Amino acid sequence: MATFVLVPGMCHGGWTYEPLTEQLRRHGHRAYPLTLTGLGERSHLLNAGVNLETHIQDVVGVLAAEEIEEAVLVGHSYGGMVITGVADRVPERVGSLVYLDAVVPRHGDSCWTLVSDQERKWYMDVTETGHSVRPLPFFDSRATPHPLASLLQPIRLTGDLSRLRRRDYVYAAGWDGESPFTPVYQRLRDDPLWTTHALDSRHNLMRDAPDNLLEILLESVQPG
Repeated sequence: MATFVLVPGMCHGGWTYEPLTEQLRRHGHRAYPLTLTGLGERSHLLNAGVNLETHIQDVVGVLAAEEIEEAVLVGHSYGGMVITGVADRVPERVGSLVYLDAVVPRHGDSCWTLVSDQERKWYMDVTETGHSVRPLPFFDSRATPHPLASLLQPIRLTGDLSRLRRRDYVYAAGWDGESPFTPVYQRLRDDPLWTTHALDSRHNLMRDAPDNLLEILLESVQPG
């Protein structure tokens, strides 16, 4: 039995993983779909102080409270920033990482520095408070504004993630237009420390390629 901790992307909550969560549990695994501070049902907590470190601590807190060890951290899009930070903060609780069409930061990177000009233009479409980024029009109706500071704050990494049992990257090859994650996928697919996958899917892999994604996650916890 593996324990999956599922971190959503910008503007989304744990609900984005609902079908996948059910399938993982049917296969005998534990699954924790999380909603980060300031988003979804926690949007009432949004203020200027909510940043990337807040979100990293959200997940660290769940790992500690649930006494989770050897966690499989799964991060979609922006969630790649969060799971990288969690693995650095509490490596003793993390077994592997799975990035779903996500950013893969190095020390000092931020979401702002890792995406294209098109995404940066979106980040600047802030709400009246200036604290958050508006959801894009085609997002699910449950999407909520995302804390701007979490996209601008550079990540602080102190450790070496190569000790992890496994690192997977799932690339969505079906974007309409240029994907900001293509350079990440091209870099990692030649790295022997990574297992990479390319799916003919748009960015929301959980919605558009659920069966393929489930297969990849189940494979990621099999003994080498």
